[in-house]
Amino acid sequence: MKHLTRRDFMEYLGRMGLAGTILPRSVAGWGLDLPISLDEAAGYASSIMKGGKAAMKAMEDFTPEQEYYIGRTVGAVVLSRYKPLKNETANHYLNLVGQTLALASDLPEVFNGYHLLILDSDDINAFATPSGLIFVTRGMVRCCSNEGELAAVLAHEIGHVQAKHGIQSIEKGRITEAIAIIGIEATKTFADSDIASLTETFEGSINDITTTLINNGYSRSFEDEADQAAVTILERIGYSPVNLVNMLKIMYQRLDPGGMDFARTHPSPKSRIKNLEKIIKPDAMAAENSTRARRFKAALQNV
Repeated sequence: MKHLTRRDFMEYLGRMGLAGTILPRSVAGWGLDLPISLDEAAGYASSIMKGGKAAMKAMEDFTPEQEYYIGRTVGAVVLSRYKPLKNETANHYLNLVGQTLALASDLPEVFNGYHLLILDSDDINAFATPSGLIFVTRGMVRCCSNEGELAAVLAHEIGHVQAKHGIQSIEKGRITEAIAIIGIEATKTFADSDIASLTETFEGSINDITTTLINNGYSRSFEDEADQAAVTILERIGYSPVNLVNMLKIMYQRLDPGGMDFARTHPSPKSRIKNLEKIIKPDAMAAENSTRARRFKAALQNV
């Protein structure tokens, strides 16, 4: 039976397109002249390829539970910067409207459910974390003159959740780094340095998402996608999508172009209105019924 040295094995990996692979400890510990069989080498190479592909797939498609823990951590960061509004009636109402909209979305169920909260801030803004935590500032709520306009804001944020825009904010380099550590099936244990590196990668991923949500905002294409999703969700529930256009017009009037809130984290409302008018039916109306008007006023009169 033919045997390979460690040097031969590295050349073998190169021929298979696996050059530069971080080796499992059982392989990395070989002396340069310690031979293994060709069958063993092929087994290690197959294991490396299988583990790497599995890890790549796992990082591309986070499980609902993984998204939940990432989203919960992002939510904790948001709440370290903003205080929650202590108004049980208003927050209950926000959840009633938001969770109803979520049921009409393309992602009606997330791990542990959708949860919505009003932030005690005059900033005009809203955030949605991976896993369905949705935050709306008091300043944003005050921009809404009726339930339909509030629903439009929430439907837009739900659109970000169903499109997984938060997860896509993680830098690709961090995913690659994590794969290099956990993607090798033959590695059975982590060294302290591996754990430290994974921890740093996770913290960096959370920072990527929160920086996008709070400081930089999503790309124009992501915002357009969330707007289109909002139109669909609103129509499914029976709210007019014109409410989204109305909200953007109000914000266009009230936003400070040099501000740190919605004006900084979202594309110009004017450009979004132009795009929305292309997809909203010309005969769509934004009239509110009396039941919605009464409960909107009753729930948010002290906000």
